[in-house]
Amino acid sequence: MLAAIPFAVVSLLSTAHATQHSCITPIPSSPYTSGIPSWLSEDFSCTGSPQVWEARPSPGKGMGVFATKTLEPGDIILQETPVIRIHPPQFRDGVAYPLGDIETLIRRAFDALSDVDKADVLSLYAHTTSNEDIDELVAIFRSNAYIIGSDNSDLGLFPKGARINHSCRPNTSQVWHEKTGKRVVRAIKRIEEGEEMFATYIPLLHSHDVRQKRLRQYGFQCTCEACVQQRSAQEASDKRRNDIRNAFAAFEPQLTLSIPKSVAGRKKAQKNANASLELAELVEEEGLADYYAQAYRIAAISHARIEKWEPATLWAHKAYQLRLVENRESPATLELQALTGRFIEMWNEDLRNESMGQR
Repeated sequence: MLAAIPFAVVSLLSTAHATQHSCITPIPSSPYTSGIPSWLSEDFSCTGSPQVWEARPSPGKGMGVFATKTLEPGDIILQETPVIRIHPPQFRDGVAYPLGDIETLIRRAFDALSDVDKADVLSLYAHTTSNEDIDELVAIFRSNAYIIGSDNSDLGLFPKGARINHSCRPNTSQVWHEKTGKRVVRAIKRIEEGEEMFATYIPLLHSHDVRQKRLRQYGFQCTCEACVQQRSAQEASDKRRNDIRNAFAAFEPQLTLSIPKSVAGRKKAQKNANASLELAELVEEEGLADYYAQAYRIAAISHARIEKWEPATLWAHKAYQLRLVENRESPATLELQALTGRFIEMWNEDLRNESMGQR
């Protein structure tokens, strides 16, 4: 008979990945080389002695960020406070942020920076089109800023994190921590020493063509492993991503812990539990590690609804482990901790009932 998993397995997860690391931001030796924006120039240097990453030329991508040691999923790559943080005017659909107001806020924050921080900001890539008349700082901010804040109402600029190139199968994840005021970059896959690190600039559950269209706003065409596959493999990838996106949307209104009582309800719940396993397999097959926790949570709740407490516990625990390394105090992490504890209790009860029935 299986022994019940003690809750200590959940609550006492390793905190060995809490070490902080830093690296000196690479400094461009010249603003432009033959009309190439400085961030795409290969004439860069990274000073200091970085512990886990360094910036150096990436073939076909200008500059890139590379691991200086092997990293495991959950390892912290860097923690960075925004060098500029603004609270923009209210966003209006179809109009976006008023550029005049944005420019004033950015310029005021920039003028208060040290000379070193100003140089870091001005070294960042700024994508503009030929028919745009836009302030350089606004272009830099637009090309590199992230939405941050407890209510996602602020915008922040992170010069170090901005150096990480895009991939449609990223190996890092970036999470904002409001309590510390830092954006934390972690490995979400094993990254070998010397391997380039990648983040994502866009939502990933779209087809290759849609992703490329979205990325053109940043001034480049993606050539990651997901975008340079043979046509048949590309079509298969597009189908997986479309199926994942549709599955997430279909599952969302059904993620309750109520146990269906009717025969039809039980059959539907069983069907959903089977589909949740297919979803987890699809996400893993596509290598979208950023979505693993979301898929595992769906599998956990779907199995709880058919009172399969063992798989419900194991899936919830897997999702909890992933959320824990992102942010141990986030609502998503705390919810999964509570769910795992609840499912363990129900699994224990099943084991006790089974034991008594065998006597």
